[in-house]
Amino acid sequence: MERPRILIVGGGFAGLECARRLERKLAPSEAEISLVTPFSYQLYLPLLPHVAAGVLTPQSVAVSLRRSLRRTHIIPGGAIGVDPQSKVCVVRKITDEVIAQRYDVLVLAPGSVTRTFDIPGLTDYARGMKTLAEATYVRDHVIAQLDLASATLDQKERESRLQFVVVGGGYAGTETAACLQRLTTAATHRYPRLDARQIKWHLIDIAPKLMPELGDALGTAALEVLRERGIEVSLGVSVAEVGAETVKFTDGRVLPCRTLIWTAGVAASPLIGTLDAETVRGRLAVTAEMRVPQFEGVFALGDAAAVPDLAKGDGAVCPPTAQHSARQGRAVANNVIASLRNQPLEPYYHKDLGLVVDLGGKDAVSKPMGVELRGVPAQVVARGYHLMAMRTNAAKFRVGANWLLNATAGDDFVRTGFLARQPARLRDFEYTDAYLTSDQVRSHAQSLLAKG
Repeated sequence: MERPRILIVGGGFAGLECARRLERKLAPSEAEISLVTPFSYQLYLPLLPHVAAGVLTPQSVAVSLRRSLRRTHIIPGGAIGVDPQSKVCVVRKITDEVIAQRYDVLVLAPGSVTRTFDIPGLTDYARGMKTLAEATYVRDHVIAQLDLASATLDQKERESRLQFVVVGGGYAGTETAACLQRLTTAATHRYPRLDARQIKWHLIDIAPKLMPELGDALGTAALEVLRERGIEVSLGVSVAEVGAETVKFTDGRVLPCRTLIWTAGVAASPLIGTLDAETVRGRLAVTAEMRVPQFEGVFALGDAAAVPDLAKGDGAVCPPTAQHSARQGRAVANNVIASLRNQPLEPYYHKDLGLVVDLGGKDAVSKPMGVELRGVPAQVVARGYHLMAMRTNAAKFRVGANWLLNATAGDDFVRTGFLARQPARLRDFEYTDAYLTSDQVRSHAQSLLAKG
């Protein structure tokens, strides 16, 4: 008898945890497990600002899938469409070959992409912070601005190169601004021709508060830390237009600036749009058991699914956080196993354990189990949480060693030359134009199945 085929789309927190539990709880004879992912690592996304700031190396936050998974078949590529009627997932491999991957049970955990708006120049001139490549590129770009500002005698060019704007007052934007501001401040002693007072960082957000999930006290504490460092924080403000050398805000200000880092939220993977399924604010509508009710054998979780938050009730859905995604991955694995064994499925329930925000150095704010912390105690909690959340001991060691090395030896402010000549746009890293329409999916699926 042929084994059921379980196909997992996405190798992030949700996908990896699902595959790990399926391996542990299913005998090899019970199912064949495959995982579609363009990279053979799980990206530990919360520490990307540390990569951009050079505190951590890129490899330290790329947790190897092959260290964690023993018998899961890893398909190097990205899912670009799903045909639930034919039970086929259309996959574009990293060689650009398009294949049809059959499944009996599909677990959709494709994650999210950077959310953008129809702002002139945004997609051409903004830099993202959603992928490992983007974080590496942002570091190169920021150091390049210091190099070029130091070399020029043109005061207007120098001013535009030394102004940096981060859009988004959530965790990602706040940590990015805080960590990169520390990078440029520390770098000034290596650039005798630059005056630290000329380097200006701006953090803007359309919301009236910074990280409102933290509460007023901790949000205010984080705001004070940023302003004490000289970061200009503007709330209730967004971007009106982005140019190669200027940024215009909605309050009318025009800044000479060649660096805009966009962290203003995420949207579910465009893969979700290929299913013709019900959505909630762009995320797949699923039951509390994380089943997609319209389709047999399809589960969805993580950033791409609107999973009911039973701990909060009142129709709330789980926020797109690593904490929920990892736990949903394990819960979906249990439900997949239950479905294969004709057992009842269990609803997902998890009460958020708290929040941590690392502002670099000794600065942090944290709220573990509702307890508000700031400064060194908050930093200990934040970094301890990140180390515990890393999946492998090798990853824990690399991150801990990198933190120690950076704290004692500092940074050499070296550029790798990554995309040195070609300016990188948001879509260059996240491939948002690679997905098929629902009609194209059906056509591709039938054609590929006919061939083989």
